[in-house]
Amino acid sequence: MPRALGQIDVRKHEAILDAAVEVLAERGVHAPIEEVARRAGVSKQTIYNHYGSKTELVRTLVERRRSRITTPLDRAAPGDRVEDTLTSYAQAILELIVSPNSIQLLRMGVTSASEMPDLARTIYDAGTRASRRRLAEFLASASRTEVVVDDPVQAADVFLGIVTGGVQIRLLLGLETEIPQEDIPARARDCAHRFVRAYAP
Repeated sequence: MPRALGQIDVRKHEAILDAAVEVLAERGVHAPIEEVARRAGVSKQTIYNHYGSKTELVRTLVERRRSRITTPLDRAAPGDRVEDTLTSYAQAILELIVSPNSIQLLRMGVTSASEMPDLARTIYDAGTRASRRRLAEFLASASRTEVVVDDPVQAADVFLGIVTGGVQIRLLLGLETEIPQEDIPARARDCAHRFVRAYAP
């Protein structure tokens, strides 16, 4: 069984996950754990001691990335404007999905769906599904003087669609190679503004 994060060396944990991102992005779902271990400067057995399996390693990796995206929602204070929080959240999403490693990892999830459905489910559950659930929780508790959301899960789907929809598909298909970093803040503000206006009381 994998050990709890609190029981392992945090620096070693981060080194393993950083190496896993690189190796999985480069070599896909069949990337050898030995290569992850080599780049992280640990033994193969250390990785199995910490995570138990490649699927659990991927789950932990996806959870780390999802946690970074949802930080603006987790840090939102009661008095913060909903639009400002959603702008920060949208910016975090866009900065992640345009990175080459993220594009490759999502492609890996898609291509592994038929061959390794459990891994694809892990990637979805720990990433997109959990992120949507956290956004729905935020929207359910948001000030009704700014937005009125009767179905938080549906509203979360709408917001994520506005932010990622066309952009992510074009990136995955290689039809758009990048979004200039300087354009991301404006895109994020526009997404948040349109959403809040659509759900205004």
